[in-house]
Amino acid sequence: MIYNVIRGENMLLREDYLSKIRGFYDSNLIKILVGIRRCGKSVILNQIIEELKEKRKIDEDHIIFINFEFIEFEELLDYKKLNKFIKDKIQDNKIYYLFLDEIQNVDNFEKVVNSLRASIKNISIFLTGSNSKMLSDELSSVLSGRYVLFNINPLSYKEYVSLTNKDGRDLDTFWDYAKWGGLPNRCEFTNEIDIKNYLHSVYDSIILRDVVKRLNLKDTVLFDMILQYLIETTGREFSADNIIKYLEKENKKISNETLYNYIDALCKALILKKVYRYNIAGKGVLKTLNKYYATDLGIAQIKNNNPEFKSYVVLENVVYNELINRNYEVYIGKTKNGEVDFLAKRDGSIKYIQVTYEMKGNESTIEREFGAYKSIEDNYPKYVISLDKIDLSRDGIIHLNLIDFLLSEEI
Repeated sequence: MIYNVIRGENMLLREDYLSKIRGFYDSNLIKILVGIRRCGKSVILNQIIEELKEKRKIDEDHIIFINFEFIEFEELLDYKKLNKFIKDKIQDNKIYYLFLDEIQNVDNFEKVVNSLRASIKNISIFLTGSNSKMLSDELSSVLSGRYVLFNINPLSYKEYVSLTNKDGRDLDTFWDYAKWGGLPNRCEFTNEIDIKNYLHSVYDSIILRDVVKRLNLKDTVLFDMILQYLIETTGREFSADNIIKYLEKENKKISNETLYNYIDALCKALILKKVYRYNIAGKGVLKTLNKYYATDLGIAQIKNNNPEFKSYVVLENVVYNELINRNYEVYIGKTKNGEVDFLAKRDGSIKYIQVTYEMKGNESTIEREFGAYKSIEDNYPKYVISLDKIDLSRDGIIHLNLIDFLLSEEI
């Protein structure tokens, strides 16, 4: 555990991320941490600061931390004042560590970062942001590729178990995670009403700060309805026509262009992630009939009117998020006659994953899940993941229990 220097909380040491960032502490590359609001980016910055102070013995006056959501830094939302403030802090030739938290709140922040990088050689810059403006081609162009990007996600199941000290193999523990997600601060609450209130407050802050302002959004009810539809159809092929027909039944009209703008905004606010299909035989990405998964299952839960959340769709979302946590590029695998839930690529290798709720010796279910691989002729590893505790592996296809997968390093 480590002390959070900003909020005074005991927080889980997020070593998976720190181990990736540590090698860049003194690099002149700009370190950019991007993730949905409240996923723990500020905590990671604080943990880096603690490492610099405790292990590297860096003086506090060589560490500059600014969180642009704190009122005491409100004046620095003016990029020219921010630039001057930082430059005035540089007093000698020793390296300075600059942490700019939620930097997307500063208009023209790119100019500040470029100016600092060009004019000050003894500075290491860390940025965090909560929307995909931080991932844009425009930002990449302005920074001339002189940055390294770290995608920060809500807690993995293993991290959640470690933070809460719960029994990770207990199904109640798993379903609590699957229902209420991995935003770290939600783990402070045990009462369902409190959890919902917290998640609603996070969602509202995302919509107000990252969507309403950017789109000049007038009809937030329509926006909510689109998100609700996408959450309730998670894991299904996306169809704009189906959404438009659904909205018409609810006496809401929307153009294709507006619909796509709204969905794009949900992805840019990092609420949803778009997953493309991959033609396994043709070895290429397909741009149609993609699917959407929720970045955080808790945010999804409060926008889902389906009372039955214990479904294979939720399990799919859990597995998808875990694969992302493990640094895979994830696609839907298109086969000759159907699809495989996930095709995961990393380090030049591929793994195929089917996800189902339970098979329990049901031969038709077993045949459906394992049979999805019949038309795939390559020798990459193939898996079926379910809640079954009995090993049902067959024909060279590996069966994994879902909780074993989440708590182990396999795959």
